[in-house]
Amino acid sequence: MSKREELIEKYTKDLKEKCGIIADADLLKKITIACGPAIYNDDASTVASSQQSELDTVKNNYLIKKLGLKDGPELTAGIDVVMEKYGKSNKHKYRAVVYYLLTVHFKKESIYK
Repeated sequence: MSKREELIEKYTKDLKEKCGIIADADLLKKITIACGPAIYNDDASTVASSQQSELDTVKNNYLIKKLGLKDGPELTAGIDVVMEKYGKSNKHKYRAVVYYLLTVHFKKESIYK
């Protein structure tokens, strides 16, 4: 099993155990691949939800640039919903899982088709 496959397995488990979601395996794989080499770096592979600069990066680089959403209060609200779902106290929020949850929340799965 490749390192990426191991990580996807870990992300699938996180979605199920921490969020109560059965992941769409194909969508999760595509989002993981789109994260690029960041998934292999301990710091870059997670989202520090307590840091505003990190949340701004998620909003600007993922929601606006990747998903094509327009900036507005609904983006921040969506990030808040996702962070709550993933668990505010959970210190290891994997970037691919956060992106998966955001993609589903904003109904932008078509981006990865």
